Amino acid sequence: MAYTAAVITVSDKGSRGEREDTSGPNLCAILRDKGFDVTYTSIIPDEAEQIKAELVKCADALGIALVLTTGGTGFSPRDITPEATMAVVERPTPGIPEAMRAESLRITPKGCLSRSAAGIRGRTLIINLPGSKKASQENILAVIDAVAHGLDMLYSEGSADCAAPAR
Repeated sequence: MAYTAAVITVSDKGSRGEREDTSGPNLCAILRDKGFDVTYTSIIPDEAEQIKAELVKCADALGIALVLTTGGTGFSPRDITPEATMAVVERPTPGIPEAMRAESLRITPKGCLSRSAAGIRGRTLIINLPGSKKASQENILAVIDAVAHGLDMLYSEGSADCAAPAR
């Protein structure tokens, strides 16, 4: 089954047109390559209410299966994407950001500084990714196959066949 996906870039400078968004388009290309139908993209500033509104729109109004955010996961005072995400999710999925951080730590000791979060709202899986093209790509590729299986479970009529081989 091909699932729908959205990519939301969270960047003050990007939203003002002061910085080119490279991570968002790159994530869209990765998703399409993995068989996802990218039906929505946006660039918004690091504002909690706007982040929450975009996530709720994607989940509740648009019914998108997978929403990736890129940006706002670091230590800067404006980096509030994880907090905004956790304010709208109904069920946290901590294993996803744990796996991404584990993979990042294999590449750089700074991988432990990521504050990415993930969770489920209705039948939408939301995952925060770093804002850089390189780090967001490394992070999503570390979990995308497991995420596809998670979406199979999320969209199953009871429980997905967890014994099935990974895709």
